[in-house]
Amino acid sequence: MTDLFPMAADSCADTSLLGWIGTIIFGAVIGALARLVLPGKQSISLLVTIILGVVGALLGYWLAAQIGACATSGIDWIRWLISIIVAAILIVVYERIMVSRSS
Repeated sequence: MTDLFPMAADSCADTSLLGWIGTIIFGAVIGALARLVLPGKQSISLLVTIILGVVGALLGYWLAAQIGACATSGIDWIRWLISIIVAAILIVVYERIMVSRSS
């Protein structure tokens, strides 16, 4: 999984073009999963979902690396879960900011 999401921690770093593309795809999946776990309908665009998913995934992987979950074998469920939670928090914060601006 580290080659799919390479930019999160120095020990898993891969800054190749394919690494960046994998990060964007992974961020889109994380953003979509984060929106699925949130109750109600979120009124944000697909592009914003991808951006918040990428940021949430990067922060989630960084947090996972801080607790020592960077170099695991198999599917990294801990990193996925942390990334989804962080992306969901970012989506909620983004929506709150946008609602307060429009009021």
